[in-house]
Amino acid sequence: MIEAPPFIVAIPARFGSTRLPGKPLQPIAGKPMVLHVARRALVAGATQVVVATDDRRVADALDGSGVRVVMTRADHASGSDRLAECAEQAGWTDDAIIVNLQGDEPMAPASGIRAVAAALAAGTAPMATLAASIRGAEELFSPNCVKVVGSVDGHALYFSRAPLPWARDAFAGTLRDLPLEVTFLRHIGIYAYRAGFLRQFAALAPTPLERAESLEQLRALEHGYRIALRLTPEPFPAGVDTAEDLARVDAALRRAAQ
Repeated sequence: MIEAPPFIVAIPARFGSTRLPGKPLQPIAGKPMVLHVARRALVAGATQVVVATDDRRVADALDGSGVRVVMTRADHASGSDRLAECAEQAGWTDDAIIVNLQGDEPMAPASGIRAVAAALAAGTAPMATLAASIRGAEELFSPNCVKVVGSVDGHALYFSRAPLPWARDAFAGTLRDLPLEVTFLRHIGIYAYRAGFLRQFAALAPTPLERAESLEQLRALEHGYRIALRLTPEPFPAGVDTAEDLARVDAALRRAAQ
């Protein structure tokens, strides 16, 4: 088991979603998705699990679960911005480690949640995140799969929806097969930061690359902050963005419950 420092898991759960309306409340194995996500955080050993939402229906769905709900504004541009408001309301100290677990990750492994908290505590970067190996061309070339490249000392260099890195010689011949000698990484959208930096991050001006790629983590890099990057210790299934994803996760969790 990965040793992690005490950490809080905060789950941003925006009700509106273009591709999947009311996403936090979509049923998975008979229970709302946000409840499954919260339970993953509890299993990981979080000292506190908080759901930050903009809709009372999400709060009502968590009634009696033992999870704290913080009502936030509806106009936040990103999950981190929502959690910064949550941090103020919750009164978290600046040095508290906060793990931002997306509200559409009902299959997040407990070891991955602990790993990102441990990565933050082990280094000096104000932010940490995880990645997993990409093994197929379809995933690499999909704009829905966010790619990341890292430095030799374990920090993220860039995130993009475009294929990274571009294997010039190999891809000159074919785009169907990935060269074995090149490392391709899928970014996993889980973050850890201390509450003080979370507040600081939300106060930063949005940046051109963040807007172009629609990736909030680029704001930190463009403003000169480092992000610790670690490989997930076990498979981290893709989250739920579409109705097809919902059906896939529902089937998987029903099988697991049998």
